Amino acid sequence: MSVKIERSRYDVIVNLGCLILLSATIIYLAANWKNFPEKIPGHYNIMGEVDRWGNKGELLILPIVTWIMYFGMTVLEHYPQNWNTGVAVTEKNTERVYRVLKNMIGTLKFVVVGIFTFLSINSALAEPLPVWFLPAAD
Repeated sequence: MSVKIERSRYDVIVNLGCLILLSATIIYLAANWKNFPEKIPGHYNIMGEVDRWGNKGELLILPIVTWIMYFGMTVLEHYPQNWNTGVAVTEKNTERVYRVLKNMIGTLKFVVVGIFTFLSINSALAEPLPVWFLPAAD
């Protein structure tokens, strides 16, 4: 059974927000590349402290992974019949159940893009993570 969920205003806003963050990250990295230190944080421990340093070329990994996750979740949105809904989907509730889950996937997509954008910029600045980051991102 193929199901088509119409695009809502929320879907458009979330995707536009994601694309703005993704593009802004690339633009920021490209515009400031010469100003970044040669060694940048490659990993943070649970306290937000840098526990591995890498070369600034590693700054490209996070935006690439973020784009891949964004596209993967966008494709996933188009196949609601494959989602694990947690409830029985009937003809009567199909549209409502799939709309709620599509909104949830869109929100998750925006949060993931936001977290990875923050990590990319924070790493480019060679800063430890702020103390609020881990509890907020968890």
